[in-house]
Amino acid sequence: MRTRPTLGRGRLALALSALLGSAVLTALPPQASAADGSVAVQYRTSATGATADQSEPWLKVRNTGSSTVQLSQVKVRYYFKADSASAAYRFACSWAVRGCAGITGIFGTLAHPTATADRYLEIGFTSAAGTLAPGTDTGDMQLRFHQSSWQTLRQSDDYSFSGSQTSYADWNKVTAQLSGATVWGTAPAGNDPTDPTDPTDPPGSGQTLFDDFSYSSHTDPTVAAHGWSIRSNSGGPGVPGATWDPSKVTFSNSGGNSVMNLETSTAGTAGSTRQTEILTQATKFRNGTYAARVKFSDAPKSGPDGDRLVQTFFTINDLKAPMADDYAEYDFEYLPNGGWGEPSNILYTTSWETYNPDPWQAVNQHSEARRSYAGWHDLVVTIDNNSITYYVDGQLFGTHDAQYLPERPMSINFNQWLIDLAGQTSTTPRAYDQQVDYVLHVKDQVLTPAQVTAKVTAYRTAGTAFVDEVPAS
Repeated sequence: MRTRPTLGRGRLALALSALLGSAVLTALPPQASAADGSVAVQYRTSATGATADQSEPWLKVRNTGSSTVQLSQVKVRYYFKADSASAAYRFACSWAVRGCAGITGIFGTLAHPTATADRYLEIGFTSAAGTLAPGTDTGDMQLRFHQSSWQTLRQSDDYSFSGSQTSYADWNKVTAQLSGATVWGTAPAGNDPTDPTDPTDPPGSGQTLFDDFSYSSHTDPTVAAHGWSIRSNSGGPGVPGATWDPSKVTFSNSGGNSVMNLETSTAGTAGSTRQTEILTQATKFRNGTYAARVKFSDAPKSGPDGDRLVQTFFTINDLKAPMADDYAEYDFEYLPNGGWGEPSNILYTTSWETYNPDPWQAVNQHSEARRSYAGWHDLVVTIDNNSITYYVDGQLFGTHDAQYLPERPMSINFNQWLIDLAGQTSTTPRAYDQQVDYVLHVKDQVLTPAQVTAKVTAYRTAGTAFVDEVPAS
């Protein structure tokens, strides 16, 4: 077990947490049969033109059966014709009677394209949306979607669109499924939603956060709207007096995917040191699967090498008091030039129970591999009520014990920082990059690395750049 300096845990003041194994993982909701109830869908639009900046399918879901319906078992599809084969779309909820936090939207590609539909927007609900008693409806759901490029879209050729439908009425050109069975509407020919050949539904039914970091810059308002905070406040970890610089978090395209880059730089002094961190604003993540594709770097992109650098992907909550037993943290930490007593590159995975910052005392369990991890790597950690399991590139890296399970929800974080300035004492400027392709969390479900890959591929095939179904803790 390694010993870190006091400042090595300084980032904990920014963090968030999880739950110990006193309860079993929440079971997936029981699947009701279609006979237990039925729903109808009403539609109107506030964007009536043949073309528009964004399409606005406003919907209501109504319980027409005799039993209460769990909205989390309802899926509604709106069908449309993509403006080009390469077009990507983004979904948003402007307002809803039951709250936008309980509504999800993902895009899919039809197995059998028609003249008026080759894509669909699938609306789903989290458990936060609640239930529908017989005869009641969801109330207004003011939904919209647009091309990710914000180019004007044509909606007059969309199967589910009607510019004359400006008041709510039953609309059978959208479909609704209840517990997997189609109970409302008619899909474009050959595209029943229960068609098992439909290739783009993300696998699994767990509430999910997925982000492929399709942003323009650190000032893009969508970054915050999607729940991220790019750090600018002072403090640890890392070099005392260093700056956490939001402008050094940038976004670009690489290999057809959007990529986030964290740059850390220094000229050998605290005043010249710029470190980077991005974290979720919400502390709502606990048991389940966490995954990211991360590119570690062994050498700087400019300047002399040798700095004791830490490149990370981790979940964390705040330490409420020294040695508090409800603290939790789960780390992937790559040290390309060593540090913490290590002479050269090493990858750690660490599960934390608690610590005391001064004098330093740590209670954790870790696994390690002493070799280069330069390049892209698929990182997965799963947490259930029995253990914490880490994978790197599909291979088991380490399994940690139940005593380190989380007790409170956590945030999801990436950062890159310098342990100190002793590894390289030059005053020549140098800069290091850490890149992130995507992040995924599936609440309360343990996925294999192969299932993670399949889920990410499904989102990307569907053109889904972001979804957050995870309810607030």
